[in-house]
Amino acid sequence: MIDLCVLGPTGRMGQQVCQLALASTGIRLASALERRGANVVGSSVPNSTIRIGESLPEALAKADVYIDFTVPTATTLTARAALHEKTAAVIGTTGLDEEAQEAIDELSKVVPVFVAANFSPGVSLLLHLAETAAAALGDDYDLEVVEMHHRHKVDAPSGTALALGRSLASGRGLDFETARQSTRDGQVGPRGADEIGIFAVRGGDIVGEHTALFIGGEERLEITHRAQKRSVFASGALRAATWIVKQAPGRYTMSDLLGF
Repeated sequence: MIDLCVLGPTGRMGQQVCQLALASTGIRLASALERRGANVVGSSVPNSTIRIGESLPEALAKADVYIDFTVPTATTLTARAALHEKTAAVIGTTGLDEEAQEAIDELSKVVPVFVAANFSPGVSLLLHLAETAAAALGDDYDLEVVEMHHRHKVDAPSGTALALGRSLASGRGLDFETARQSTRDGQVGPRGADEIGIFAVRGGDIVGEHTALFIGGEERLEITHRAQKRSVFASGALRAATWIVKQAPGRYTMSDLLGF
């Protein structure tokens, strides 16, 4: 049995992870953590006797692994605390800054850490297919990414869209940060041959949709993934948590889990 700590148990993803963990036979929800001073601290996770706490060391000490779908600042603080508690990590926070990445790298030196912008197996396959297609089609095809999410998403482009752009760049042999183009407004001139456009659409309750476009002079190929339920990400995170606790210290991704 694996003991799990869930960060942000009242958030969109945190709620899903908690409920799936409570229904699991191989994972036990051991602790749940909210930001200090949150009005839900002290209340119970629905359908359980687990009290929502605000002490990082206390919550992490109860767990073999924690799952984090929060914000970069919280991810940084938790990774630093987990370093002392030696708690394995599954991190799905997007928009990670340099400070968060450094904290995760330090944690991965002592425990296994799983980091993914998207925990859907289908998205992992999308990234693999996109890289393969970019390499196969060559320079005659322009590469673009379009992503769609619900109106409440705070970062843009999504972490998955950026991962998809990196896959395209890798397949084409381009430096992603140089090729990336997320704004076209005004007299921008002709499209550059080595551009990879990445554009975000926000509205309603769209769970998540990502499309890689390969646009040639005579044909267009589109590879699209649509998430129908948010639970696909939560179940993927739990699968990652079950897998990561058996690994050696290091940093892992969905490609490692799925064997790509």
